[in-house]
Amino acid sequence: MNNLKYRKLLTKISFKELSKIAIYAIRFSIIGVGIVITTGVILPVLNSKYRTSSYSTTYFNNNLLFREKFLNSDTKKFAARELINLKKQLESINTKYPNVEPKAWFLDLDSNTYVNFNGTKSIAAASTIKIPILVAFFEKVDAGDISLDQMITMDKEIIVGGSGNMQYMETGKQFTALEIARKMIIISDNTATELLIRQIGGKLFLNERFKKWGMRQTVINNSLPDLDGTNRTSPEDLAKLLLKIEKGNLISLRSRDRFLNIMRETKTKTLLPKGLERNASIAHKTGDIGTIIADAGIIDMPTGRRYIGAIFVERDYDDPAGRELIQNFSKTIYQYFKYH
Repeated sequence: MNNLKYRKLLTKISFKELSKIAIYAIRFSIIGVGIVITTGVILPVLNSKYRTSSYSTTYFNNNLLFREKFLNSDTKKFAARELINLKKQLESINTKYPNVEPKAWFLDLDSNTYVNFNGTKSIAAASTIKIPILVAFFEKVDAGDISLDQMITMDKEIIVGGSGNMQYMETGKQFTALEIARKMIIISDNTATELLIRQIGGKLFLNERFKKWGMRQTVINNSLPDLDGTNRTSPEDLAKLLLKIEKGNLISLRSRDRFLNIMRETKTKTLLPKGLERNASIAHKTGDIGTIIADAGIIDMPTGRRYIGAIFVERDYDDPAGRELIQNFSKTIYQYFKYH
C-alpha cells in the first residue's frame, strides 16, 4: 500500500515538472521569434548607410517589385487625345526655320492631351541624359543603397571634360552624394555625372533601369560629354518619365520633391523658360552638344495648371535658329494652355 502511494506521488510530481518545462519552452520560443523579427527590422536601418550600390542588392530589388507593376499604367491611360490645332501652330513655326529639325513631345496634365512633333524618334541625348540618371539616384536613395550625406571621393579616373567645375578640383576631394547630384543638374557637371553613374552601379545597370521604366529609346553608351551623340533618348521617353515622377510612380514623394527642387535650380534659362510668363516656374534640364540643343521639364503656370515638355533640335553647329525655335515653341504651347 505504501509503495502504491509512493508511485502515485512520483507520477504527480513528474507531471507538474513536465508542465513547467513545457510552459518555459513556449515562453522561450515566443521570445526567440520576437528577437528574430526585431533584428530583421533594426539591422537594415542600421546598415542602410553602408550598403553598396550592387545591382543584386536584395532590399533594392524587393523595394522595386511593387512600383514596377505600375510603371506604364498611368502613361498608357494618359495621352488620350492629341491637340491637332496646337500641332498645326507648331508646324507653322517650323516652316520659318528650314535649316533645323525639331522633335518634341508635350503632355497637359489637366486635360489629358498631348502634342507629338516627331517626338518618338531616337536622338542624341546630350545632357538631358542626366534626368533619368537623377531618377535612378533617388531610386537608390529610397532603397537605402545610397545615403544623401555619404561622402564620395573624386579620383583621377573619373574626371572628364566639358561642362562643370569639378574637373578642375584636386583629386581626392570628397563630396556628399547629394552635392554631386545637385552639381550634375544645376551646372550640368560632367565629372559629377560620371561619379554618380559609378556610385549608382554603372552604365549597364542604368540601361536596365531605363528599360524597366519603359524608356525604349534611352541608353548610355559612352562617357560625357559624348560630343558624337552616342547616348540616346527621345522627347517621348523623357516626357513620359517626368510624368511618372510627377505621379509618384518611380520614387517616393520625398525624393520627388528633392528631384523637382534640384531641377528648378538649373542655371541655363535660355530655352523653354524663355517662352514662359514671369510667374510661371519650371523644373528642367537642358542639353547642348553644338549640333543638338534640348530642354525637358515640368512647367507650372500661375493658374495652377501643369504640363510636361521635352524638345530637341538638330541644327548646324551652334546655329542660333535652334534656340529661337525652342523659345517660340515654348511660348506658343504656353499661350495655348493658358487660353484653352
